[in-house]
Amino acid sequence: MLRLQNLHKTYGQRAALSDLTLHIPPGEVYGLLGPNGAGKTTVINLICGLLRADSGQIFINSRAASAATKSWIGVMPQENLLYRSLSCEENLAFFAKIYGMPRRVRSRRILECLAAVNLLDRAKTPAEDLSGGMQRRLSLAIAIVHRPKLLILDEPTTGLDIEARHDVWELIRHLTRQEGMTVLLTTHLLDEVERLCQRIGIIKQGQLLTEGTLEDLRQAIPAQEIVTLETPTPEAAIARAQVHGFTPRRYGSDLAFWVPDRLELKDLLDRFDGIALDSIARHPVRLEHIYLEATTKAGL
Repeated sequence: MLRLQNLHKTYGQRAALSDLTLHIPPGEVYGLLGPNGAGKTTVINLICGLLRADSGQIFINSRAASAATKSWIGVMPQENLLYRSLSCEENLAFFAKIYGMPRRVRSRRILECLAAVNLLDRAKTPAEDLSGGMQRRLSLAIAIVHRPKLLILDEPTTGLDIEARHDVWELIRHLTRQEGMTVLLTTHLLDEVERLCQRIGIIKQGQLLTEGTLEDLRQAIPAQEIVTLETPTPEAAIARAQVHGFTPRRYGSDLAFWVPDRLELKDLLDRFDGIALDSIARHPVRLEHIYLEATTKAGL
């Protein structure tokens, strides 16, 4: 559905994208991760035709991106681009008309979209009177009103409470299952990616560092679990851990170790016998560990 081939883009002397290539097949939810300034927004702007690449190609549904393919794309931006004084129904009608939707199908599609995002009972409510979660759902309805083949979600749940986040997640799942949309998702919420995405790509400084399923990416960390410690003698703990083949890492202020075998808590404590421990905790290998390893090569 979406193929980016050897994309390059510079701003003055700064390379925003360098030889970026990725492919998203139809019906997939693909998570694109990276630190601020990694190039995610540039990717979105290029796909949408708001920027031109210095070189490389973009294909949407096997066709080179052009004015003709723009109608195949729906975008839910970071900021809600709503007409605050207009009702939910009027906002959707405005954008449906921009997309050239025939009048005879417009009203039915507006009701379908409001129902899909659970806002049918708010059809006449001005956007400014909606909660933050409802405004995000209305933004999603606007993005899908013209039945796009490719849906771009840019930080779709940032700033929402957990209940509203779960509502948006379920809506995204519905769109891929029931309407067959392909989704490109950018977010800083790693649990969102773990829950929604079939494949994940991590970029930094405009380059794709790694991509694959979550299970594929876990292979980058040769550990069955990650153990974190709080100790007044971290140097002694690190030395002991390395004797047992545990790889030390610092994740922020946390002292962590990659443990190659799954051990019982008693066995773990035996490995650190004689080391003063304030606490010890066991964790599965999560996307946050993979992300930090890819983007910072986290060490000590």
